[in-house]
Amino acid sequence: MNWPAVSPGTGRLGPAVGIAVSSVLLLTSCGFPASPPAGTAPASQTQGSTTTPSTTTPSATTPASEGPASGWTTFTTTAGELSFDYPAGWTVKDPGGALTGEFVDVLNAEGKPIAGLRTNIVTGAECVDKTAYQVYDSEPMLALAEGGGGDGGVPRYVFESRGEDTDPVATQSTIAAYGITMVPEESGATACPMFHLFLWPPSGAFFGGTYNPENNTTPGDPSLPYLEKAKLYAATPEYQDIRKMITSLRPAGATAGVTAGK
Repeated sequence: MNWPAVSPGTGRLGPAVGIAVSSVLLLTSCGFPASPPAGTAPASQTQGSTTTPSTTTPSATTPASEGPASGWTTFTTTAGELSFDYPAGWTVKDPGGALTGEFVDVLNAEGKPIAGLRTNIVTGAECVDKTAYQVYDSEPMLALAEGGGGDGGVPRYVFESRGEDTDPVATQSTIAAYGITMVPEESGATACPMFHLFLWPPSGAFFGGTYNPENNTTPGDPSLPYLEKAKLYAATPEYQDIRKMITSLRPAGATAGVTAGK
């Protein structure tokens, strides 16, 4: 079985480009794609642009020009191509065009990294092995398809896991992550490794993160198995904010509130 792959320079689905993935998670196994190389702008430098918070909570069809939900801010990437909303107290870090493509990190109120946005990623994968999996949350993101990021189908937001180790932390074979994927929903008892990329011109993009109990505030006994903590986290207000933020991703200037098809 071949997964969707991004053909160089086209932003369209093509044959796998020779990267066989045997690990449980592609790209998000260490949180999200790595930081800029030495010599680039410092991570603390905030670029892009922000829109001041709205004083009213928008409906599902509120235009982006009316602003995000009350207390939230809209961030637009330096190139002016993508926007997303994030809550008060969180921070967006952007080196400001230090790389070819966007390179944005989102930190929670405690200053801990919880998500990253990367563009201009060219990659592909083969499903070389299947493992036990769980899906905690899933929702289509129609605005990304309508904005040119869905040549092979509608991207969807997902919070999912692979593996079944009972350790209290993520392991080499057991990990959970949230992000945007183009891979069709799995069926059956096992699934291919996670592939949290979606098509976005000129190639592919990533917006998400790996669930980490040290960064993601999780209730319950710290000694609980990692996957049990992932289930608990899915019901927390912080997770709901992460979900709302990631599913708000849209082409800059597009209508807010319809990214998930609502």
